[in-house]
Amino acid sequence: MRFASLGSGSRGNSTLVECGDTLLMIDNGFSTKETDKRLERLAVTGHDIDAILVTHEHSDHVAGVARYSRRYDIPVWASHGTSTMIKKLDAVQCFNSQQAFSLGDIEIEPILVPHDAREPTQFVFSSNNIKLGVMTDVGSITPHMVDALNGCVGLLLECNYDHEMLVNGVYPASLKRRVLGDWGHLDNQQAVELLQQLDLSRLQHLALAHISEKNNSADIVLNSVSQALQCDRAWPKIIDQQEGLAWCVLS
Repeated sequence: MRFASLGSGSRGNSTLVECGDTLLMIDNGFSTKETDKRLERLAVTGHDIDAILVTHEHSDHVAGVARYSRRYDIPVWASHGTSTMIKKLDAVQCFNSQQAFSLGDIEIEPILVPHDAREPTQFVFSSNNIKLGVMTDVGSITPHMVDALNGCVGLLLECNYDHEMLVNGVYPASLKRRVLGDWGHLDNQQAVELLQQLDLSRLQHLALAHISEKNNSADIVLNSVSQALQCDRAWPKIIDQQEGLAWCVLS
């Protein structure tokens, strides 16, 4: 199994997961032209993608889904709640957000998460005893999340904001309350607290995602995570908004 990112942040998100003959895209917040450009650097085209999974309906995750799905005739999967919120799509395949299912060579476990959307989910992908967790756009930590992410070989995790930078930053008070709330996003310390609750004994790749360009920095994130995990600062990977993340292979 391997995973990569086209980019992550408030200006667009998309992740690729591949195993065997199956290639999945998780979310797409980019235009069709930009998606093709970013896929090219990963040696992938839209024709290679077997399905698009949507975590929730916010535009930075779903803005490019409908057009890209139509352009390459790719089926779209989402929870029942999310499917009702995806516009410009004639049909969405719905999964039960409390039940695992398979697409090709990959088993998918949806994880219901606290976020200000309609039935938002994140995912754990499994195949041949390899487990990859994708956990972004989460307002608070739940026992269900911890159970699902234990024993992952790969983990893509949100580190959205630094608490002090957000509180003292330029966002209006209403937006600050939304991001800070239990249905908003994980800050650096919350991400660390989640990592400290997990069994990381098999973890090979940790990718840190959805980093705010106004209320966080890669340096702060890497310092926080490496100190908490007592690991080399160069080991965790930052998913850049523009450059994304190259393929990470899990074995």
